[in-house]
Amino acid sequence: MAVRFLNPDSLAKPVGYSHGAAGTGEAILLAGQIGCDASGAIVAPGDIVAQFALALDNMLVVLREAGGGPDDLAHLRIFVTDVQAYRDNLKGLGAAWKERFGRRFPAMTLAGVTELFDADAMVEMDGIAYVG
Repeated sequence: MAVRFLNPDSLAKPVGYSHGAAGTGEAILLAGQIGCDASGAIVAPGDIVAQFALALDNMLVVLREAGGGPDDLAHLRIFVTDVQAYRDNLKGLGAAWKERFGRRFPAMTLAGVTELFDADAMVEMDGIAYVG
């Protein structure tokens, strides 16, 4: 496995993320992905769970293009335009995550932002993976 997660006992136990990750192999830098279809149109405006799920799917498309998959993701940065909506939908967001990545949680950051480039986008994520 190219990625191992770092969760020292001296830090608070992480829930839904890892404190750090180390990887070997080719570093894959994943650009910001949003909940859009192949035409670039936002799917499900106003639905943070649907946009989150599709952004994850788009990220996996890029990972697979590099010869990798869900187990290769080491770091994920999530930007949301509504942190409260994210908190309010943790169950649905968690289900979308587990459907795609199982119970593997990379090093993650969640940041609230005032807006994203596409005005209908509620979620954007970028990441780092190690393949090979």
